[in-house]
Amino acid sequence: MTRPSTTLFPTALLARIEEAGLNAAGTPQQRLVDGWLLRYSAGKAKRARCVNPIAAGRLPVAEKLALCRAVYEAAGLPLMVRITPFAEPAGLDDSLAALGLPRFDDTRVMVLPELAQALPSGPAVTLEPVGPQAYAQIVGGLRGSPPGHREAHAQRLALSPVPYRGFVLRDGDGEIAVCGQYVVEGLLVGLYDVYTAPKARNHGWASRLCLELLRRAVADGARTAYLQVDADNTPARAVYHRIGFRDGYAYHYRGAAELPRPAEPRSP
Repeated sequence: MTRPSTTLFPTALLARIEEAGLNAAGTPQQRLVDGWLLRYSAGKAKRARCVNPIAAGRLPVAEKLALCRAVYEAAGLPLMVRITPFAEPAGLDDSLAALGLPRFDDTRVMVLPELAQALPSGPAVTLEPVGPQAYAQIVGGLRGSPPGHREAHAQRLALSPVPYRGFVLRDGDGEIAVCGQYVVEGLLVGLYDVYTAPKARNHGWASRLCLELLRRAVADGARTAYLQVDADNTPARAVYHRIGFRDGYAYHYRGAAELPRPAEPRSP
């Protein structure tokens, strides 16, 4: 097993966070192939439609990759492999690069330990709870996601093996300024799908929402928080840094983010 390069957090904690993240991204469309967990739920979230190489297995990487590719082709999805510091077998990233799978979407898993002590005191923030179906529509609308992606997201939330709690925070005019969800599993809480409406950005709405979500998670028994954010999402990372989150480990994908578009028919 490869190890995270960070020295800020114990490897055992980061490994547990990786497991919690996999649980929170659970889908009914999944199977194991020689130690690799394949998830193939349609929708925007790559974590729900990628290969998670959680065990080394016995087959050669190229042979196993061919089996995985067949599963994704049957599901009408591109083949993507999620590479974390815990990916197996050792050297997998280099093996996939040698097989011609390009790298994309560098992501950071950020961690906030000793959650109760890290949260500043402050006035309570009035959040509006939102169920899975409504939440998927709200965040999908803010993102401009197509209807099919919103429905796939709603299904994943409703069937998640760990329950999501979704909320919105409205501005003075009653418009949704920001939305976000959290998932508590044991002593861990994960923040998911935090999204600020374009016109509400740079006004502190995301910070207020996240702090209130974390306070509620502490009341639910959480002691350590984690989240996942694109490495190049500088504004979001700045918000999380101000709250107290620090980089725990990185991951990326290899393969294809989307299926290739059919070639345009040539004019006669």
